[in-house]
Amino acid sequence: MKDIPYASVVGSLMYAQVCTRPDIGYPVEMFGRYQSNPDIEHWKAVKTVMRYLQGNKDFKLIYRHSDRLEVVAYSDSNFVGNTDTRKSTSGYIFLLIGSVVSWKSIKQTIVASSTMEAEFIACYEATA
Repeated sequence: MKDIPYASVVGSLMYAQVCTRPDIGYPVEMFGRYQSNPDIEHWKAVKTVMRYLQGNKDFKLIYRHSDRLEVVAYSDSNFVGNTDTRKSTSGYIFLLIGSVVSWKSIKQTIVASSTMEAEFIACYEATA
């Protein structure tokens, strides 16, 4: 793994995700967890996301004009998504007139004791 540019490629994926590609938020957040100690399976997953981006270059964020502003938000979590730390992952997305304006995928800072608690934490993180 010493000759593989894992951290550099994950950094590039993070840049793309933050700027224009909310669809890769979850895997990029997961890749970031292993920056200091990736193994070959992580590298294979990174290459899969790179191939996905290559095959979907035409995806873009589109913002339309409207006389009526409508904000919609969605949040979700996975309960105990990380079996090492027992922590869940939260994600949220905000849409303005049907177009993405904000998104995030992040490991929760506390250990949730149930699916409901993990969902509440995700909802809180979206609105905080």
